[in-house]
Amino acid sequence: MSVLRTAIFSGMLLAGVMGPQAQVQAAQLDAQLRSAAMAQQPAVIETLRDLVTVESGSTDHEGVGKLMAYLDKRLSALDAKVERVASAAGGPDLVRGTFSGNGKLKVMLIAHADTVYDRGILEKEPFQQKGNLLYGPGIADDKGGIAVILHSLALLKARGWNDYATVTVLFNPDEEIGSPGSGETIAKLADEHDVVLSFEPSPAKAVIESEGVLLSAAGTSQVRMTVQGLSAHAGAAPEQGRNALVELAHQIIQTKDVATGVPGAQLNWTTANAGTARNQIPERAEVGGDARVTQTDSNANLLAALQAKVKESHAVPDTTTTVTLEPLRPIYVAGERGRELADLAQEIYAELDGRTLLMHPTTNGGTDAGFAGRSGHAAVLEGLGLAGWGYHARNEYIEIDSIPPRLYLASRMLIELAKRAQRR
Repeated sequence: MSVLRTAIFSGMLLAGVMGPQAQVQAAQLDAQLRSAAMAQQPAVIETLRDLVTVESGSTDHEGVGKLMAYLDKRLSALDAKVERVASAAGGPDLVRGTFSGNGKLKVMLIAHADTVYDRGILEKEPFQQKGNLLYGPGIADDKGGIAVILHSLALLKARGWNDYATVTVLFNPDEEIGSPGSGETIAKLADEHDVVLSFEPSPAKAVIESEGVLLSAAGTSQVRMTVQGLSAHAGAAPEQGRNALVELAHQIIQTKDVATGVPGAQLNWTTANAGTARNQIPERAEVGGDARVTQTDSNANLLAALQAKVKESHAVPDTTTTVTLEPLRPIYVAGERGRELADLAQEIYAELDGRTLLMHPTTNGGTDAGFAGRSGHAAVLEGLGLAGWGYHARNEYIEIDSIPPRLYLASRMLIELAKRAQRR
């Protein structure tokens, strides 16, 4: 999100889809659960303090590992059977907690522990509260989601709830870099469950007026464009070289808007490197790009369009430009069964004083819900984390008053899904 990375929503927010208010209030408010959720707010804030003050950028394996050890202990304290799952990419382990009950529901709850921030960010952006806002790097994306999972399960444990077959909790360490070490594990485990609930954040009410859930999200891909030139002495004989950096700059400008002509595709060039010595004409230069796709053929069409574009013109003769595209995260689409989960979530929110829960049609942010829903076996819903904003930016925050309703939502959904599973 992620994320829900950068949270750029297309289309209209589906606030009006829920129909007459009387219809969505068919379920009765669980007053005891609401009171318990409200009472949990101070404890959630302390959990968020614990989570945020452990810096856990995706490439900071020490920090991520420390946070995973913390999550291991928190799940153990809830009486989960906790296992470490090796990352396929060789980074920190995933943490998997399993609860066994007496019912039929098999449900998995997922959130990620890594953030986009470099070590040292807390010196500039400390954990702090200002009115209804709680600030900290990664607090919304996705440490707020982790907190909702932990405290919702604590509420249900206190209630003595065991009306399920299996509740699996999976925390992964690499979502912000495309889940290279955890995506296949998420997909495999999802196929062992009936339902997957993913806890990326909901956009803040200050931004969209009401909290919500997400019905679809873009797939993510990595694009690389490499120029091969010829090195030469930058002072004595620059004309003998073929400057790959200059050609790369030309190709970046030439291709920057290519995706606008490819349906369902977005591309932004985001990283670059060239040369190793000041006094040498660079013979190789490379730029990396972030691609988002919302149609199954968008990756292939985007690659073809880029490859065609780089052939149109050159700034430096006798250079070769190569473009590659690597799909990372699948597209997430809730589909009919995911939409049924969203409808249930909307009904549950209406129990809380008739409040609205929005259904966001889509975002160009990527999410591990794409892996969870890849095979279509499990019903998947995204966006059950805390309401917040500023993801991947300065001064990321959550809204404190979103804590009780989001705890209530997650807990009530599990209770109701378990009841429905028993009736099947």
